[in-house]
Amino acid sequence: MGVLSQLPPDLLRLRMVLAYLDRQIAENHTIGTYLRLQRNAVREALTRAEHGPPRRPSRVEEGGGPPPGFTPLPAADVGFVVQQKRTSAGPEPALIHTADCTMTEGRPHRIRADEARAALTDPNAEACRLCRPDTELGIDLV
Repeated sequence: MGVLSQLPPDLLRLRMVLAYLDRQIAENHTIGTYLRLQRNAVREALTRAEHGPPRRPSRVEEGGGPPPGFTPLPAADVGFVVQQKRTSAGPEPALIHTADCTMTEGRPHRIRADEARAALTDPNAEACRLCRPDTELGIDLV
């Protein structure tokens, strides 16, 4: 789940987390992009919890391929991702990467170029020092 890697499985707590994220989005415009990503992850988990455990694929269906929810980038579009790390001391600043960066860890969330630009102006986000999405976007972060 990337942003919120340890979501609770039950409906009550998922709804509480969703309500909290909705409140935070309304109150914190500057970090709204990240909170919307977290809210979307909670909504997906809530939908999965409401519909019960996923059915096990048949042997015919098994055979590799991309993971669920994977959408390949068009060849002409570099794309960007946001990676949120959580530690025992709390969340670290979000890292913004180009979608093809080899330093991306976990399950980052895809974002559009305009979202990446907005995120890079947020003090709670940093540009990856390897792939330099700020340079790709023509942003001078000094």
